[in-house]
Amino acid sequence: MERVNSTLLTEFILTGIPYPLRLRTFLFVFFLLTYILTQLGNLLILVVVSMDPQLHARPMYIFLGVLSIIDMGISTIIVPRLMMNFTLGIKPIPFGCCVAQLYFYHFLGSTQCFLYTLMAYDRYLAICQPLRYPVLMNGRLCTILVAGAWVAGSIHGAIQAILTFRLPYCGPNQVDYFFCDIPAVLRLACADTTVNKQVTFVDIGVVVATCFFLILLSYVQITQAILRIRTTDGRRRAFSTCGAHVTVVTIYYVPCAFIYLRPETNSPLDGAAALFPTAITPFLNPLIYTLRNQDVKLALKRMIGAPGMKSNV
Repeated sequence: MERVNSTLLTEFILTGIPYPLRLRTFLFVFFLLTYILTQLGNLLILVVVSMDPQLHARPMYIFLGVLSIIDMGISTIIVPRLMMNFTLGIKPIPFGCCVAQLYFYHFLGSTQCFLYTLMAYDRYLAICQPLRYPVLMNGRLCTILVAGAWVAGSIHGAIQAILTFRLPYCGPNQVDYFFCDIPAVLRLACADTTVNKQVTFVDIGVVVATCFFLILLSYVQITQAILRIRTTDGRRRAFSTCGAHVTVVTIYYVPCAFIYLRPETNSPLDGAAALFPTAITPFLNPLIYTLRNQDVKLALKRMIGAPGMKSNV
């Protein structure tokens, strides 16, 4: 799209991720199956948590249900648009849809960061202060914390979207990325982006660094408490419960730090790293939380009516 004085862009073209043409059909089917399994897996977690009386009254699994909602949302915002990259023809994204995609991605992504922190705090209370846990982490506090995470995430997303799209965009209109994200979109701005880059670095840096530090602090305390457990079975159950969360946090935070907390570059690795928080992590979360979590596996067995697995509640 050509520059004409004050003519502003009305649409963007997402170039997607580079790939060999012979793999077009394979990649389309791969991401289609990934999207479908992501939705079904997270929906299964929601159903299990909401229907099993032993799970839906426990804060840890309320957090897990909220995480499933976020994963379904992030996957829906990103993956269908990514799949269009593997079809024939140019499919531009309207300016307003680009704004919405950036806002909802950072809204849900930052909410997810806050939620991971709450999940670590919940495990800290459950393992390090088990006798006081029912009082310290009750249903009312759990609801307030989840609501706070949603509100903080929406504010963070709004700040990023407003700062990014307050700038004029008058051409070119090709976003060298597979979705509308801050670094890729800012390269097309017809104005100085120094302030935007600094605010983005500080804002996202503070969110990621603070959440990661609190999670790390919680798990240092948790590890010390687990090592003091005398029985092997007790240590195994504690590590099993926490292991799923540590795995998810690792595969989520490392790519995010790589994308947003380093000097600006236009590397193909950015797109590969961005696939983790947008497509791979939402797909893996249900697998990790079911395969490595004994309570969820037992709840699944109770749901399908496995012999000897009826709830005692």
